[in-house]
Amino acid sequence: MSMTPPIVLSIAGHDPTGGAGLQADSEAITALGCHACSLVTCLTAQDTSDVHDVFPQSVGHFLEQANRLMADVNVGVIKIGLLGSVEIALAVSSLLDLYPHLPVVLDPILSAGGGHSLSTTNLEEVMRKELLPRVTLITPNTLEARRLSGLQGLEESSERMLQMGVPNVLITGTHDEGVDVINRWFSKEGVIKSTWPRLPGNFHGSGCTLASSIASYLALGKSMSFSIAEGQSFTWESLRKGFPIGKGQLIPRRSFGRGLI
Repeated sequence: MSMTPPIVLSIAGHDPTGGAGLQADSEAITALGCHACSLVTCLTAQDTSDVHDVFPQSVGHFLEQANRLMADVNVGVIKIGLLGSVEIALAVSSLLDLYPHLPVVLDPILSAGGGHSLSTTNLEEVMRKELLPRVTLITPNTLEARRLSGLQGLEESSERMLQMGVPNVLITGTHDEGVDVINRWFSKEGVIKSTWPRLPGNFHGSGCTLASSIASYLALGKSMSFSIAEGQSFTWESLRKGFPIGKGQLIPRRSFGRGLI
């Protein structure tokens, strides 16, 4: 029998285009040599331009998925994406309490690429109080970092989130302007900046790709610094090779793969 690869659990929504959400996570996780399991938080009505509606799972259905899976499968890392409702966010928090030893990567999706809001004030407050103290790494873009922290400066925003209990904050600069994209990793050791050439076009699922690839490297036993660096590299290559399937954003080509095992 062949060796079982490390398992990454994606807790996220379903995107019919396959550009973001559970399918994006699964593609990145598989490309990097891990096995993807999934818990569905919500269904969505979306295309490559925007998310038009969100249909959250019931808490009962979500917890039934979670309890059956976790009793059977040896999950190595948890990656969290679109939550869909306050109730699901609280259910995820209760799930994390049962597995405090597992690394958790949170992609705090607050808005769709087309601008449609995917959160509420109450959901953001639950993220601050219930999820940030329970996760290992959060990967907001600059807009999300400012909304979650209530502050404008990125250093001040990161410090506020560190104070909320998350030990690692990776703020991506894709929503800023400039020739380069500057990502900033904040921790108690300070800040490490990474600079990437800005690619032309807009991309659907870049945040999902980044968070799930970092989670995959962590599942493979790599350090946080290695996982963040290589996760960014994998994401940039996926975006560079992105392709159109509809009238909106490009889809990252995550299947080129760089599996380590």
